[in-house]
Amino acid sequence: MNQLIAPYGGTLVNLIDPTQADALKQEALSLPSLDLDWRQQCELEMLMSGAYSPLAGFMTRAQCVQVATEMKLDDGTFWPLPVTLGSRQKIAAELKPGDRVALRDGEGFMLAVLTVSDAWRDGDSWHLGGRVEGASLPPHPDFVSLRATPAELRALLVRRGWRRVIAWQAHHPMHRAQFEFCLKSAIENEANLLLHPQVGGDITDAPGYFGLVRSFLAIRERFPAATTQLSLLPAPPREASACALLLRAIVARNYGCSLLIVGGEHQAGGSCRRGEDLAPPQADLPVAELADKIGVQLIAYPRMVYVEDRAEHLPESDAPTNARLLTLSGEEFQRRMRAGLKIPDWYSFPEVLSELHRQSPPRERQGFTVFFTGLSGSGKSTLARALTARLMEMGGRSVTLLDGDIVRRHLSSELGFSKVHRDINVRRIGFVAAEITKNRGIAICAPIAPYRLTRRDVRAMIEAVGGFIEIHVSTPIETCESRDRKGLYAKARAGLIPEFTGVSDPYEVPENPELAIDTTHLGIDEAVQQILLKLEHEGYLR
Repeated sequence: MNQLIAPYGGTLVNLIDPTQADALKQEALSLPSLDLDWRQQCELEMLMSGAYSPLAGFMTRAQCVQVATEMKLDDGTFWPLPVTLGSRQKIAAELKPGDRVALRDGEGFMLAVLTVSDAWRDGDSWHLGGRVEGASLPPHPDFVSLRATPAELRALLVRRGWRRVIAWQAHHPMHRAQFEFCLKSAIENEANLLLHPQVGGDITDAPGYFGLVRSFLAIRERFPAATTQLSLLPAPPREASACALLLRAIVARNYGCSLLIVGGEHQAGGSCRRGEDLAPPQADLPVAELADKIGVQLIAYPRMVYVEDRAEHLPESDAPTNARLLTLSGEEFQRRMRAGLKIPDWYSFPEVLSELHRQSPPRERQGFTVFFTGLSGSGKSTLARALTARLMEMGGRSVTLLDGDIVRRHLSSELGFSKVHRDINVRRIGFVAAEITKNRGIAICAPIAPYRLTRRDVRAMIEAVGGFIEIHVSTPIETCESRDRKGLYAKARAGLIPEFTGVSDPYEVPENPELAIDTTHLGIDEAVQQILLKLEHEGYLR
């Protein structure tokens, strides 16, 4: 082979015409707009850049059905998954075939114009299909030098004299087993290696993103410089499946790769953890046969073990009989990382671990939120203030108290006490707590927070960046009323205060709090000590 493999379908699509970009942006001023979330922006970028060649837009309903049932495009070309644009925005329900709509990012930056050829409802979302005219790729302020469109990367590979390229599309950091397998696969197939970590996502909501890229920058130095290239792939994350794998093969070909290593990672949301998992008879599709249609050779990542006597990683099937074999599961690796325990030298490289520790330090150095919830008068604020004082006495990390009254005064002064406004107030507290937690601080929150769904959403927001400990102050309403210095319960029972939690509005008891404390017969010091013991048990305090 004396040249790179041709793009899938024969021609690399480019939906951005620089000569038309200004005209599109001017036209967009008079068009309705759809704001795209980060996942939709990733899909649009893959379309516009040609990574999804030969697609030239989002699929119609009929095309989606055809792909789902027959796995082919209108011209008969094999295609494994529908690519659609869904939206819950009101404007999406008003669009009809022939309409043109501007596609923008969350800050209003104009990315493309979609000419709607089909619009249909699916559940609570509207789906739009049609031709896309690009004005600009989504802006990326991070790792600019590592980003390349398929056309740009192909040109770079040609300049480097590469002809046969093998891709490693990573979701997670690379450790020694993956390093050795990728290097061996490239050598055996007489191919150059493209390290192509998938980084599609919202960098503000993905704390591991920067650590992932920095870990690849670190491990790149261990590969031969002349035969290895690192570039970032803006593909959105997908649940692991045979169809998703085949789409990855199409993407690899469009970037100039004729071989793709599959598997080798622990991927959330799916069962395909190794390349071997996708080999018949386990797979529901003839993956290798379909990959041949795409023109990309799949190299299955096997179950790897460390052979101590030989000081190397080998496929388990190739390991010598009676040899001492060592393994470390992904779950055990994560447990050790969280606990700050030693990772064996044979498992990973020190520079990779250093980057991962920077991004995800052991629990005693992570930020966390203690979230008190309970009825008015239950003792939440008193416990929160006492816990804040104790943690500040201990030192080591900043501690911020987000008590209900404090937040009402400084963050939510314009809000009333309706159900909607109380929900907004708690979500604001959650957002601030998440920012504090993300930056390795401690947030102590003490709102009433009566609704399970809101508390669940706040937990998810904070757990994405650090620790979350929910404490239900379960003091019964009779005790709370007896402590009511302001007479709020009496006014509520007299109908003078509408939607009062516990009287005229429900309090939904937490389902699985980390700790429940009834302050009826429990002193403050004793209660705070229970909380501190819980934090120590969970590893947040040493």
